[in-house]
Amino acid sequence: MEALTHRSWCADHEGVSSNERLEFLGDAVLALAVTDHIYAAYPEMAEGQLAPLRAEVVRAEALADLAVELRVGEALRLGRGEDGSCGREKLSILSDAMEAVIGAVYLDASWEVLVDLVGEWLADRIAIAAQGPGVRDFKTRLQEHCARNKQDAPEYRLTGKGPDHEKRFFAVVHVDGKERGRGEGRSKKQAEQAAAASALRTLTTATTG
Repeated sequence: MEALTHRSWCADHEGVSSNERLEFLGDAVLALAVTDHIYAAYPEMAEGQLAPLRAEVVRAEALADLAVELRVGEALRLGRGEDGSCGREKLSILSDAMEAVIGAVYLDASWEVLVDLVGEWLADRIAIAAQGPGVRDFKTRLQEHCARNKQDAPEYRLTGKGPDHEKRFFAVVHVDGKERGRGEGRSKKQAEQAAAASALRTLTTATTG
């Protein structure tokens, strides 16, 4: 419960601790857990490659995306003002809460449990980031491709399917009025990234062909 308690809640409720101490702990523990994972998974990587890989996975945007997938925002205890200003969707609040949850897991369970969870939650992101700088951000690469080839900017159309606790999102991307790629994921961003990757393959093949 403490991991899900934002400081704005404490302002309205005396004697309640915020998640800031757990966030501090979780930040350090997560870095070590990710380091442990990538050190074992990528023995061929030098230190100069491992450091930016870890930084990519533990950055605030990545943690906020994970928090959205795990529906952490819905469980947060926020003060009235913060809750009324869309605090459950703010990147900083979500990423901080995700670190606090990780800190709580470390204290309540064990190091082994935490490492297993980090592997389950972040393995896909780590694998994508390990492919090299810039590989993860397919949306940016697609936009740059279109600009270089004097094409219209990509347009994304999103739909969702399934109950809230296991919802899947589907994205279709159009370039110059034509469908160029489709993708799906557990979040809107994942679906758009997958669609952008598909479109890049399609457009690159057409260009080289």
